[in-house]
Amino acid sequence: MGCGNCGSTHDEGGCTSPGCGSNGDCSTGACNKLNTFDWLNHMTLPSDYKPFDIVEVRFKGSRKEFYRNTDNIDLYTGETIVVESDFGHDVGQVSLSGELVRLQLRKNKIKEDSETIRKIYRKASDSDKEKYTSYKAKEPSTLERARTIAMDMKLAMKLSDIEFQGDGRKVIFYYTAEKRVDFRTLIKQYAAEFKTRIEMRQVSYREEASRLGGIGSCGRELCCSTWLTDYKVVTMGSAKSQNLSINMLKLSGQCGRLKCCLNYELETYLEALNEYPKGDDLYLETAAGSAKLQKTDILKRMLWFSYPKNSEWIPIDLERVNEIIKLNKKGEKPDTLVDKPIGAEIINKYEPAPDLISDQDINRYDEIDQQRKKQNKNRRNKKGQGNRNNPRNKNRNFKGDKKKPGGQQSANRGDKPKPNPAKPQNSSTGKPNSSNKKRRRPNNPTNKSKGPKKED
Repeated sequence: MGCGNCGSTHDEGGCTSPGCGSNGDCSTGACNKLNTFDWLNHMTLPSDYKPFDIVEVRFKGSRKEFYRNTDNIDLYTGETIVVESDFGHDVGQVSLSGELVRLQLRKNKIKEDSETIRKIYRKASDSDKEKYTSYKAKEPSTLERARTIAMDMKLAMKLSDIEFQGDGRKVIFYYTAEKRVDFRTLIKQYAAEFKTRIEMRQVSYREEASRLGGIGSCGRELCCSTWLTDYKVVTMGSAKSQNLSINMLKLSGQCGRLKCCLNYELETYLEALNEYPKGDDLYLETAAGSAKLQKTDILKRMLWFSYPKNSEWIPIDLERVNEIIKLNKKGEKPDTLVDKPIGAEIINKYEPAPDLISDQDINRYDEIDQQRKKQNKNRRNKKGQGNRNNPRNKNRNFKGDKKKPGGQQSANRGDKPKPNPAKPQNSSTGKPNSSNKKRRRPNNPTNKSKGPKKED
């Protein structure tokens, strides 16, 4: 398997993993971000053809610029070169060359004879690459220190990325902010801290996500960091037109804005919606009743309707819905929503569900409550008659009393007990004398071993 541009294979000692490693542009697209496939690369050019002298160069992240090849250096995609900068020189990689660069200039609205296009110095040597690598290794620590300084100054900004120039003479800080930030004092402090020239560049939230990269909710790399170059406006109407649930957690990307992919299929949905009836509050009149629209599947061309007294949804295709709408406009009502009636319509037409609320009386529970109160009262009276301790039964005879062995029945509860002649009674109180009672000690387990006590 060979690469798209370098032409090397595994047997030739070229690519051993996805990506060329600066040997060219692989067909896998893993070499860099925002690659442009050169589909004219393998074409044989005429002998008198003069190559286009402008080259597209890629730097850190998704930053790309155009440079003029004034010295006609043979350049290939993925080569590291040294280019002119506004202060010193910079190091980048060739991302595109040839006739396709004309299309990129037209896309970015840059003229070919523009004076803003700088020139290419040379191919990067080993010393240039080593120096460039050493400055790249300092970027994480420099960014951390720069964020600390900005937080100490309490500036309403967020430093997202940093980029050293190839020769180390300038540092570009990329930041995002909601409002305008006065960072004149910050630049002076950065210059004194890092001993280099400082450039502050504000980027949007989408450009920030494009530079940092990441994995989206779909499981693939972010579109803005791999192939998407222009950011179109995404509105909430795109989600509503596709019948998506309005959930900002699912509709927002890593940049915090609506996902760019909401616009990918929008034209297809808008074209399909032209055949659908307008309005969400749609009713279809049939002999069984009026059916209301509940759900729409645009791509499947299916609509679901339900009757007011039935919770079951009936699926109908779009052609049948448009047919019923035409009949309703003429004043006609079909028997059913579909050609063959299904269970929901049969139940609604021949066995209407009863209205359990309106058919009942409001005071229907009053008689039931009165009956329950009477039953509870009778139960309490029955229980009270059989209870000897109930004060209502003091003067009542109980049928359940048993006869005593002497043949005498128990006296009524209201009668006084007759005195016992065997026991002497006190004349004043009518009670037995307490002096005649035997005194007993309480049962104490400690006194059992000592034997019975003598009476006083």
